[in-house]
Amino acid sequence: MEKVRVRFAPSPTGPLHLGGVRTALYDYLFAKNQGGEFILRIEDTDTARYVEGAEEYIEEALEWCGIIPDESPKKGGKFAPYRQSERRDIYDRYTEQILKTDYAYIAFDTPEELDAIRAEFEAKGDVFSYDNKTRNRLRNSIALTEEEVQKLLDEKTPYVVRFKMPVDRTLNLEDIIRGISSVNTNTLDDKVLVKNDGMPTYHFANIIDDHEMEISHVIRGEEWLPSLGLHTLLYEAMGWEAPQFAHLSLILKPDAASLINKENIDSITKSFTEDFILKNNAYSFEDASVLIKSFFADIKSPRFKSSLNENEKDDTLTASVKQFLKKSLSGKLSKRDGDKFGFPVFPLDFKDPATGIISKGYRENGYLPDAFINMVALLGWSPADDKEILTLEEMCKEFDLHKVHKAGARFSKEKSEWFNHQYIQLKSNEELLQILKHADLDLSAVSDEKLVKIIGLMKERANFPKDIYENGKFFFEAPLSYDEKASKKAWNDETSSILGELAENLNTIEFTSETVKQFIHDFAENKGLGMGKVMMPLRLSLVGELKGPDVPDIMELIGKEESISRINNAINNFK
Repeated sequence: MEKVRVRFAPSPTGPLHLGGVRTALYDYLFAKNQGGEFILRIEDTDTARYVEGAEEYIEEALEWCGIIPDESPKKGGKFAPYRQSERRDIYDRYTEQILKTDYAYIAFDTPEELDAIRAEFEAKGDVFSYDNKTRNRLRNSIALTEEEVQKLLDEKTPYVVRFKMPVDRTLNLEDIIRGISSVNTNTLDDKVLVKNDGMPTYHFANIIDDHEMEISHVIRGEEWLPSLGLHTLLYEAMGWEAPQFAHLSLILKPDAASLINKENIDSITKSFTEDFILKNNAYSFEDASVLIKSFFADIKSPRFKSSLNENEKDDTLTASVKQFLKKSLSGKLSKRDGDKFGFPVFPLDFKDPATGIISKGYRENGYLPDAFINMVALLGWSPADDKEILTLEEMCKEFDLHKVHKAGARFSKEKSEWFNHQYIQLKSNEELLQILKHADLDLSAVSDEKLVKIIGLMKERANFPKDIYENGKFFFEAPLSYDEKASKKAWNDETSSILGELAENLNTIEFTSETVKQFIHDFAENKGLGMGKVMMPLRLSLVGELKGPDVPDIMELIGKEESISRINNAINNFK
C-alpha cells in the first residue's frame, strides 16, 4: 500500500474561512488515520489578490486548531520549497515538457482580440468558449504555421500556454465521496496553463506540485469538481499516475428563522437592506427596508418560503426583494452571513490591511479550540454511533472519507455554542481560571482560590468563558440597581425589618456556606417565616436579581462584611 500523503493548499488572498478549516481538518484526520503525512503548501501565484499577512494568519489558525502539518513553508521538508512562488524553475521545466506533447499549445491572442470575438458570438446569441470548436480560427500555434509562430516568438510577442482538450472523449471520473461521474471533453474548454508572465495557473501548478510532493489523495471543496476532468487529463498528458480525489460538499448558510427575533430584527433588516441597495440602487433605502422587515417578521411562519415566490401582481421592488432574499438566505456560507447574523466565519480575528476592518474570529469570541474543531468536523461527517463529542485523537482514529456526506452541511450558530458549552463543562475549574486570566477581565480583587470556586458554581450556565464572569458579576461588585419585576415579587413592607435583623445576627457566626445555610434556616424557622420570605429578598440584595447559585455559596465567597453591606444597601434602597 502506498504511503498516504495529503496536502492543504490555500492561497494567501485573505483569512482562512470555515470551509477551509474543514478541508484542512479532513486532510489531517485522514492522514493520521492512515498513518500518513499532512502537508501545508501555500499557492501564492495569484499576485494580484495577494494579501499581506494572510500566510502567517493561515499558519497561526491551523496551530490554534491543533492541525499541525508534517511539512510546511515554516517547518520545511524533503519536498521544499512549499510556496509556489519559489518553485518557478520546476514549473518552467514541466512547461517545456508538456509543450512537446499533443496536449498543449501556445496562444498569442490579446485580451482585445478575445473581447472582439466574444462580442461577435454574443451578437449572434451564442457564448464564446476557447475550445476545440474555436481554437482553429484563433491566433495560436494550432492555427498558425510554424513560420508565423516563430516570427511572433522572435518578436517577443506575449503568449500563454493552453491545454489542448481532446475531441469527443468521454471521461469516467472517480471520487471517493461521490462515486463515478462522466463528462464529455466537448463540453470543456482549453484552459490557460501558463500565464503570459510565465507563471503557471492553479490548474497546472497544482498537479505539478502534487506529483512532485508524492500526494496520494486530494481532498478539496466541491467547487473544484468541474476541474476534475482537466486535472485528470493533465496527469495523462504528463504520463503520471493521478492521485485519488475526494470533493467535499458546501457548508451552507444557517436557517435564518432560528436567528431572527424581536431584539435583532431591526439590525438584521438594516444589514440586508444595505446589501440590497448595493445591487439595486434604483430603489429607496426606506421602501426596501420596510418591505424586507415585513418578510422577516413572518420568517417563522410555514408560509414564509412560499411568500418569496414571484407573483405577476408584484411591483418591481417587491419582485426584486423576493429574488434577493431567496438568493441571500440559501447557498454557501459566507463572511457576510456572519456579519449579518452575528457569528464568526474565521478561526481567528483578521484585520484587513487595506481597509483596517477587523473580522471577528472564533478564538476571540471565546470559543475553545477543541470545541471549534469538534463542531467543524461534524459539518459533513458522521462518526460511529452518532457520537458528538470527540477529541482530536478520537477523530483521527474514527475518520473515514467514505462516511463524509455528499449533501451540504448547514451551519448552526446554536450548535456551535452548544459544543463550546460542552467543552467548558469538561474543563477543570483550574483550566478555566487560566483561560479567564488571559481574557480582558479585571479579576485582581479576588484570590485564585475564590475564583476557582466561583468558576465551579457558574460554569454550568456558561457557553463561553466570559459568561462565567458576566453572569457572575455579583461576585466581583455589588449591585447598583435592583430588577423592578424581581423587587415587586421579593420585597414587601416587612422585608426590611426581617433582613435588618438577619444582618445583625450574621456577625455572630462563622462564615462558611454550610453555617450560613443552617443559620438562615434556623432564623426563618424561629421567626415562623417561609424560606421564600427570607431567601428571595436576600438573593435580590446580594445579586440585584433573582438569579445565581445558592445564596449561602454566594455569601461565603463575597464574605461576611460584603454580605452585610449589600443587605443594608438594599434596605436603604427600598425605604
